[in-house]
Amino acid sequence: MTEINIDTSALESMESLLGEQFADTLDFCCAEFERLGSEVLATIGKDREAAIRHSHSLKSNAAQFGASSLAEVSRVIEQNLNLDNLAEAIDASNSLMAQVTGSQTKLNEWLASR
Repeated sequence: MTEINIDTSALESMESLLGEQFADTLDFCCAEFERLGSEVLATIGKDREAAIRHSHSLKSNAAQFGASSLAEVSRVIEQNLNLDNLAEAIDASNSLMAQVTGSQTKLNEWLASR
């Protein structure tokens, strides 16, 4: 999946909730996307439990901040790891970092347009 989808209503909700701390939190969250994505790739096929944990965290963080397509890829990875479908999880992970960087770009563009 290379299409990047952002749910702006989730972003607006987080912005409303966090107020003046929103921009810094979004920056931190974008850095976490990168860290967690790298952790998924580093552990997939080596440490199943760690890969599940990292993909779950990435899925949750991405969904909370409106990075819908990143959350979906992370969900597919997590689900397939939970079902012991390593080949499918690895296949989904091939687009993970493209989703991370694409989501970071779109989130930052959205923030800049505010």
